[in-house]
Parts: sequence; structure tokens; C-alpha cells
Amino acid sequence: MNKTLHERVEQLRQGKFLGVPIDDFERGGREQLIFLLMHGLTPPSKVIDLGCGVLRAGYWLIHFLDPGCYFGIESSAERLAIGTTTILEPRLQETKQPRFDINPNFDTSVFNETFDYFLAYSIWTHAPKQQIVVMLDNFVRDSSERGVFLTTFLPAQWPGTDYHGNTWVGTSHESQTPGCIRHSFSWVKEECRRRDLSVRLVGKDTTHRQSWLKISRLGNSPQISDIVLRSPPASVLRRIITRIRLVARRFN
Repeated sequence: MNKTLHERVEQLRQGKFLGVPIDDFERGGREQLIFLLMHGLTPPSKVIDLGCGVLRAGYWLIHFLDPGCYFGIESSAERLAIGTTTILEPRLQETKQPRFDINPNFDTSVFNETFDYFLAYSIWTHAPKQQIVVMLDNFVRDSSERGVFLTTFLPAQWPGTDYHGNTWVGTSHESQTPGCIRHSFSWVKEECRRRDLSVRLVGKDTTHRQSWLKISRLGNSPQISDIVLRSPPASVLRRIITRIRLVARRFN
């Protein structure tokens, strides 16, 4: 009998730290999917998951999206291998055809695609400003005209906490030392302005209390998804999760 997602995740508890806590694995992944749904995600949307790791969000996104619509970039070949062999069900890759690339530079051009959504959860909490600038440039180059960049960060509350180093902080393919950094929201706004992008704070996630940012091109007309829903109806969330679980069972 094939194991449930919870049982597969529990297998990883005794191993090395994988960049995400085991206890919040399922909840954190579901929350990212729900957040994208609240901002207009549909099955045909093309999503690039920056720093996809062991596929905490990728698991739910791959199940939800149409075949060939999920793309993941990860710097650690080991973490990605755990995601594709342990977290995903057998045959899911063949059916859903996700595509992956291992590179530490978040180079989205490797797929030669135009994306509707850029997702970077808990990446700006480790990445130096030089890498964030690269991600913004890649978004301008490789996103659709109405593309959306959803990312989390930890805002610097005063100048002394605004990170100005040039190296990644935290565990990665090169480091086993944990850590997080903060960036000034004013700096983020200025870098977006330079690229004719708008950016706004859209709340915090409940799993790790990181602040979500929504970035898009200036001049895009408002969408229903632009309405901030502070607390979506529980019945809606239950239907979404139930539907995904039903789809997932097809691959068990």
C-alpha cells in the first residue's frame, strides 16, 4: 500500500535539515497554494517556483496545475531529488510533466517559457540584494504581461537590521548553517519602481509569519484577485483541499 503524504514526510524526520520544518510541511505547502488561488491562479497558469526545495508547495501545485505548467528551480540537487522521489507519488511526474532545473542563480530563462506566476517563498529571507535584483529582472523578462510575483520577506524595522551583505544566509547547497535576514521595504519599492513594477504588502502567512509581497507591472487594470481577502471562508478552503486530496489519491 502506498504511503500518504504525511507518512512520506515523516520518513525525512531523522535526516538532515531540508530547509523546511517537518512539523509544518503539509500546512505550509497548502497555504502557499491557497495564497496563489486567492491571487487568481487557475489550472492552465504557468508557475515558476524559485527555490522549490523538497517540493513543499510544489507537491500541491503539481497536483492542481495542468500538465506541463509547473516549473521548479533549486540550487540543491539533493533536496530536489528527495522531493521528486519521496514527496511526489509514483507516476505523478509522468502524468503532470513538471520541469526542474538545478541552478543557484535563479535563472528562469533556462526553460524558455513565459510565466504567469513567480513564487519565491522564504527565499528573500536568505538572499542578498544582488540576487533579489536578478529575480526582479528575470520577472520583467520572463513573465507574461499580467504576470504576478508573489514572494515573502522579513521587513527591516530599522536601518541596522537591513541586510547589505553579498552572500546567501542560511542552509543551501553550500552551507548547513541556518539563518535569516531582513530587507528594507523602501529598498524593495525603489527597485520595483526602477523596473516599472508595483509592489504592495498583502499580509502574513500563518505558518511562519513572513510578510507576503505582490509584485506586478504598472498599469495593469484591477482584477477580482486584487481584492484583499483577510480571511477566506472556511468552506471554500475545505473544498479546495478536498479536491486536491481526491486528485492525489489517483496517484497512490
